[in-house]
Amino acid sequence: MATLIRLLPKSPLASRASVSYFQRCLSSSVAASQSDSLVSPPVHHFTVSPNLNRRDPKDRNVQWVFLGCPGVGKGTYASRLCNLLGVPHISTGDLVRDELSSSGPLSEQLNEIVNQGKLVSDEIILSLLSKRLVTGEAKGESGFILDGFPRTIKQAEILEGIIDIDLVVNLKLREDVLIEKCLGRRLCSQCGKNFNIASINVKGENGYPAISMAPLLPPESCMSRLITRADDTEKVVKERLRIYNEKSQPVEDFYRSRGKLLEFDLPGGIPESWPKLLKALDLDNYEEKESAAMA
Repeated sequence: MATLIRLLPKSPLASRASVSYFQRCLSSSVAASQSDSLVSPPVHHFTVSPNLNRRDPKDRNVQWVFLGCPGVGKGTYASRLCNLLGVPHISTGDLVRDELSSSGPLSEQLNEIVNQGKLVSDEIILSLLSKRLVTGEAKGESGFILDGFPRTIKQAEILEGIIDIDLVVNLKLREDVLIEKCLGRRLCSQCGKNFNIASINVKGENGYPAISMAPLLPPESCMSRLITRADDTEKVVKERLRIYNEKSQPVEDFYRSRGKLLEFDLPGGIPESWPKLLKALDLDNYEEKESAAMA
């Protein structure tokens, strides 16, 4: 299986060389983003830690990336796999939302960007991600599953310059189902957990198979506290999908050319998709740990 073929260890790069490469690529990325109306103008709060280190795969856990359109379920499946494999789940969407809820210098600018359905600039995302990776390493974390990044070819190139990615899982789902899923997403304002009230039953047509997805309803204690994310409106969701589809193909090709891309078409909801995803990842022998992933 492609997922179990370990990449040959690369020669470790010195931290200073990695940071230097990171900064050169970032400068190029920021310059390009200034002429792109879909990406927010850069801000000047970016810092790079000199402590990002490459580690030999035999001395660490997996370092995976999850790709897929907004709302496809990257966070759901990535977090379950993180529980299964004992690695942290790093969502760039969560990093952005955490910053939004803070009183930090980026909060106001990020609020405007997200509510308009635009992409956050490379500079901001990479600043948040760099900080998270360094903090995790200092705490003794080994490996990760990265969710929501990279989204552009430039981001993929920069990421490759600073850290080794073993596998990229590309989750796929037809667009009409994606839109219905996104509009059904809800967040509990008290416990912070995500739920989905959409009950999806789509007939097979035009070469697409039929898809059924049961709602992921909250417990009674959360029912009255459900809120809709500001960016989960039909207009914003469609704009986010349009931007993603425009940017995603080069990223998929980037990892496909390196033999790291695993494409997985979701056959339905979690009960149908989870065991098939485990099989595709050669993890179906982890049955004794599945209960942890289903928590």
